[in-house]
Amino acid sequence: MNIVMFGPPAAGKGTQAKKLVSKHSLLQLSTGDMLRQARASGTELGGKVSGIMDRGELVSDEIVISLIEEQISSNKDNRGFIFDGFPRTVAQAEALDALMGLYDSQIDVVVSLKVDDSSLINRITKRFKEEGRADDNPESFKVRLNAYNTQTASLLPYYLSQRKLHEVDGMLSINEVSVLINEALKNKNKE
Repeated sequence: MNIVMFGPPAAGKGTQAKKLVSKHSLLQLSTGDMLRQARASGTELGGKVSGIMDRGELVSDEIVISLIEEQISSNKDNRGFIFDGFPRTVAQAEALDALMGLYDSQIDVVVSLKVDDSSLINRITKRFKEEGRADDNPESFKVRLNAYNTQTASLLPYYLSQRKLHEVDGMLSINEVSVLINEALKNKNKE
């Protein structure tokens, strides 16, 4: 089973993906984690990624897709993947569909976490104070949130038309959200 965790930054995608990893033995592919690793690597690519992330901008499709492709090809025998933070655009979704097709696979379920923007800003401000992650700077976060709202939200109709989209109230508790996600997965398996 291949799952896309969809929603704005700081909506809880990573938290829920980790729960799915332990329950279903899937491999989480977090573009945020992959980009932070590239940033910390000190390579030329890492330098490019660092500047882009510090400005709160989205990293190019080419960079992100190549990171994803590398992970899929390295883990072909895995039971499935959870895509956390990817795709962010319709072009990326189409590229992911094509990439999965190369491995005789597909995206099975897209879980969209619905959350309130002002609550996200409060959440990220608190996380920035506690953890100090550079990409959680509240001002950069507002740019990322705006990018999500203007660019990434167009993916909802794309996946809705494929009958893969399941919306979940991301403002509920972590455990309540987890229960709703698992119900969506069970319902998808029954189809």
